[in-house]
Amino acid sequence: MSEEPTNPLAEIAVDTENLYREETFSDLKVASIRRLTPVTAEGLDDPSRPTLFIGETTLMSARGPLPINCPIEADSLTAAFAAFPQAVQDAVERLMEEARELQRQEANRIVVPGQGPGGMGGMGGPGGMPGGGGRIIS
Repeated sequence: MSEEPTNPLAEIAVDTENLYREETFSDLKVASIRRLTPVTAEGLDDPSRPTLFIGETTLMSARGPLPINCPIEADSLTAAFAAFPQAVQDAVERLMEEARELQRQEANRIVVPGQGPGGMGGMGGPGGMPGGGGRIIS
């Protein structure tokens, strides 16, 4: 029995109940704030839903530029500008905590011989003992 291949693109549709108009405001130095204004399918403002604000900046790290995106709790553009520094700080703290958690998980990972990258770790892998290790060769 043969099944026809499914086309995942056939199910793409615009959610006309969740449309936003996007505007970007920048100081051309460090801060960019996107204002997402809810709109109807006709493009008219939809006052029944809240306007969203998203802060964006780039921080320099030892490994290069680090883009930061963060939601800003505000009810106006002026309030979003005032809340921007704290929102960025909160986002950086979340990123640092996530990085520490990944480091903890990596440090606690149990390494089993033969289960390393490529499945050829342990003494029997390339350059290890002849015969695959674990046996005595006489």
